[in-house]
Amino acid sequence: MVSSEKGVPVTLDRLCIDTIRFLAVDAVQKANSGHPGMPMGAAPMAYALWTRHLKHNPADPRWFDRDRFVLSAGHGSMLLYSLLHLTGYDLSLEDIKQFRQWGSRTPGHPERGLTPGVEVTTGPLGQGFANAVGMAIAEAHLAARYNRPGLDLIDHRTYAIASDGDLMEGVASEAASLAGHLCLGKLIVLYDDNRISLAASTDLTFTEDRAARFRAYGWHTETVEAGDDPGAIDEAIVRARAESTRPSLILVRTHIAQGSPHKQDTFEAHGSPLGLEEVKLTKQLAGWPIEPEFWVPGEALDHFRGAVGRGRATQGEWNALFEEFRDAYPEPARELESIIAGGLPDGWRTALPSFPADSTGMATRVACGEVMRELAPHLPGFLGGSGDLDPSTYSALVGSGDFGCPDRLPEDRQWMSGGPWGYEGANLHFGVREHAMGSIVNGLAAHGGIVPFGATFLIFSDYMRPPIRLASIMHLGAIFIFTHDSIGLGEDGPTHQPVEQMSNLRAIPGLKVIRPCDANEVSAAWRVILEMRDGPVALVLTRQKVPVLDRSELSPAEGLHRGAYVLYEPDRSPPDMVIVASGSEVALALAVRDRLSREDLAVRVVSMPSWELFDEQTPEYRADVFPPEVKARLAIEAAGSQGWERYLGDGGEAIGVDRFGASAPGEVVMSEYGFTVDNVVERALAVWRRTVKYSSPRPGAT
Repeated sequence: MVSSEKGVPVTLDRLCIDTIRFLAVDAVQKANSGHPGMPMGAAPMAYALWTRHLKHNPADPRWFDRDRFVLSAGHGSMLLYSLLHLTGYDLSLEDIKQFRQWGSRTPGHPERGLTPGVEVTTGPLGQGFANAVGMAIAEAHLAARYNRPGLDLIDHRTYAIASDGDLMEGVASEAASLAGHLCLGKLIVLYDDNRISLAASTDLTFTEDRAARFRAYGWHTETVEAGDDPGAIDEAIVRARAESTRPSLILVRTHIAQGSPHKQDTFEAHGSPLGLEEVKLTKQLAGWPIEPEFWVPGEALDHFRGAVGRGRATQGEWNALFEEFRDAYPEPARELESIIAGGLPDGWRTALPSFPADSTGMATRVACGEVMRELAPHLPGFLGGSGDLDPSTYSALVGSGDFGCPDRLPEDRQWMSGGPWGYEGANLHFGVREHAMGSIVNGLAAHGGIVPFGATFLIFSDYMRPPIRLASIMHLGAIFIFTHDSIGLGEDGPTHQPVEQMSNLRAIPGLKVIRPCDANEVSAAWRVILEMRDGPVALVLTRQKVPVLDRSELSPAEGLHRGAYVLYEPDRSPPDMVIVASGSEVALALAVRDRLSREDLAVRVVSMPSWELFDEQTPEYRADVFPPEVKARLAIEAAGSQGWERYLGDGGEAIGVDRFGASAPGEVVMSEYGFTVDNVVERALAVWRRTVKYSSPRPGAT
């Protein structure tokens, strides 16, 4: 027993749990904003996990073999901030007092890269749950690749705390289904089963048997009825840790705003401060001093700070193990050190293929598949797959094996890539789960040591937009591959033909969208992707064949790294007109240029695969590509025309698709929507005449 400074005898566990609770209560009250109820109810489970099980080093939050902890219920951020401060991370009590304030390190929801110890940005419910699945996959893959008998360098668990709202979200269901199928035994989720949502009791909307649902997914489940008993929670975690082939869900029956005389078990405590009077009453009921605010008892702090010494010792043991590993296996050790540091091995650039000119050409999705297969042997940690679309996206890494539960080899191996089966396999089969795929890819990227990708049709980027947005917020090196990029995909019709999706993706700050025009631009795009790795990329590819351009009279594809480049320059300078295009429409632009030359028009053709990369260039370079004195500008892209105006000036025009598509062969749809040489030439002449205020062709033109 210990005594609080008010003289009320309490156990050390109770003192520590109440310290977590009242730091959260005081921070939310001071900010007059936030979510006090969840930290108050979930404090016992968080305390049991962080003080008795979590392997971490507060002095080195990025130690590679740490356990990963994800607060999927990101609205309860003060729970995490309290734990980080108390266990010795570089997060001061003054930081806690600045909760939700401008420039603080304790924002309203946890943000990766801002607060030491925060693994992923959470808040949109269900995302953190799926991120945790991705982290568990990363651990399993790297352990299978690098561990040797007696030298388990990669051996950590992924823990998450999830809320009722997390489990309501479809993305969590998708991810849970896949996690059970993959036998991810090192994934443990503690479910804050307080049965209260923001608007009401969950009795209104969420009465299913959650434990039965997860058992059906293939999970081990535990139920702890006494959510205020850290000992019972500890025992449940011990049993979950003993599971080797099933992820675990521990359903902890908690009470939102526990200890608040008027707000406990009410939705008023979900997203609003308790109020000054209720804070006072709650502290009195717990025997906690009303003043000072943000009080941390010395006994509690000493107990929590034991994590610093334990973490230092545990990491020291790991460092010694690494040295033993290095002596026995120098090459794998060098490779592992490189990927831990976020590097790539020497020589991967030489693996990038170049493609000979071919007027018949190939679809850029096919070219991408060839590039990826050439890169795979040179990229340790290259891991990903598609949403059940490998035969269509060409994203399978043939011969690199399939990631799957070692005990569950499918009898029917259609469309599987060949090579080993198990956690060492590089092809991750997501199934028809686009939303979870995006979030799991984010978890792979956040874990580290992985070059992750996920592939699907561009139209289904709509299902993935939340994780793509979060990848941008977190600056994760996630690679999103989108094929079937336009109405050119043909017969599947408007439900599968993307129109507004390019605009949607380009609207996300920090996302690089790249739409290559041919196979060599695809190869150049992969060089940019792998050299950058400081944010997500959307690689947008065609279903239909496009010519592999003859570069003998054109600029090399390496110009892609600047976002837009002059592909063809006429003899006359400045040119009469600039035609700019992306993707499959670049070949059309070149054909239009050829026709316009017969009208004695000097036309510059610009390939513009990436607006975002172009916008990062110097003003001088941008003006070189789009000379201010050339007012006649035409953009061609088989997508929504929104946004092109920024590059076209007052006199320019965009040929795009601003209505839904139609079902017919792709070449027919493209023709009917105006993507023909004749139509574009007519539109180009109209733009030129309008901008130069000239109503007839140049004298002497044919």
